[in-house]
Amino acid sequence: MQRILSTELATHENRTVTVAGWVHRRRLLKSVAFLIVRDAAGLSQVVITDPAVRALVGTLPEETVIEVTATVTANAAAPGGVELTEPSVRALSGAAPVPLPFDLHRPALSATMATQLDHAALALRHPSRATALRVSAAAAAGFRETLEKQRFVEIHTPKIVGTATESGANVFTLDYFGRPAYLAQSPQFYKQLMVGVFERVYEVGPVFRAEPHDTARHLAQYTSLDAELGFIEDHRDVMAVLTTVVAGMVATVSARTGVDVPVVPPEIPAVHFADALRIAGAPDDEPDLAPAHERALGEWALREHGSDFVFVTGYPMAKRPFYTHPQPSDPRWSNSFDLLFRGLELVTGGQRLHRHEDYLAVAPSPERISGYLDGFRYGMPPHGGFAIGLERFVARLTGAANVREVTAFPRDLHRVTP
Repeated sequence: MQRILSTELATHENRTVTVAGWVHRRRLLKSVAFLIVRDAAGLSQVVITDPAVRALVGTLPEETVIEVTATVTANAAAPGGVELTEPSVRALSGAAPVPLPFDLHRPALSATMATQLDHAALALRHPSRATALRVSAAAAAGFRETLEKQRFVEIHTPKIVGTATESGANVFTLDYFGRPAYLAQSPQFYKQLMVGVFERVYEVGPVFRAEPHDTARHLAQYTSLDAELGFIEDHRDVMAVLTTVVAGMVATVSARTGVDVPVVPPEIPAVHFADALRIAGAPDDEPDLAPAHERALGEWALREHGSDFVFVTGYPMAKRPFYTHPQPSDPRWSNSFDLLFRGLELVTGGQRLHRHEDYLAVAPSPERISGYLDGFRYGMPPHGGFAIGLERFVARLTGAANVREVTAFPRDLHRVTP
């Protein structure tokens, strides 16, 4: 008999079916036993009255993998409005007969984050952790689907590189067949060069940052959703595409997971960096926005515009990478932006330089990145792009206090296992 999932039971009322999954919870009463079976879709309730089956279930620890063949019976109080009766139960794989490090059947995981991460293979089975990963998958799917509709082509770039992209101080160094190489901080150089091939490109992939941060918002490896597009006027064209992309991402999350999502306005409010400092109460010579400033701007955007999102544009050129295009009217500022989501930086992007001579004038050690600069010798259109931190997006969307809560196997300052 073909196995079905818990969410399909209601369509098989009064029929004999087979389900399989993990022993989620057992309640062994005098004359009856209740067994909750968890599969990837949800929970099934099994009612056991046969003494032999009850005795068998009494020996099965939680998380034992089992198969149940039974009759689907209506019961409004059961998950999905049906339960399984007159079952036969077969163990497919045993679980260790020792107490679990935490209970998976409770609504919330009470274990510390460290304990959850030490036992990640088990913690990720909890519905709250699994739901966050489903949200992540849906967000990435929405990113892809939205860009594909706008003529973007998916690319795959190297994660082992010969030079640092953003800064030589924040890279992981490798011994690459006897010579130094690095884990890629971003696909920036490659996605720019691919604009010269496809005009519009995107990538979903890991990036690596050797930054010694130990905060709830930083990881040493995270998933970056990158896009780059050619033939733009300036960074505002990039912001318009990003707005559409974020709207597509939240719509897909809503459709696939049912998680509450914010409204993405057709035009996200934007404020210049100089004005952002004033709104946040920061000194006017502050070179960047601190987390407290970002929170203040998020509160301002919600209060003044009813928006969970706000663009901050025109960051000082001194705080942006060398490939950033300056603001034509005042080269102290840049044609770049950050997108804040509920008071947290989610996206960085902007217009890039596109003329070879401009790169020669500003690039640090041009000889070290000659392969990158060479692409601009052959004609590159005005272009720009952005990168979304997937884990930050999901954490903000779900209300998680720590990006590790929405990451399957996080890598940070202290952890390279499991």
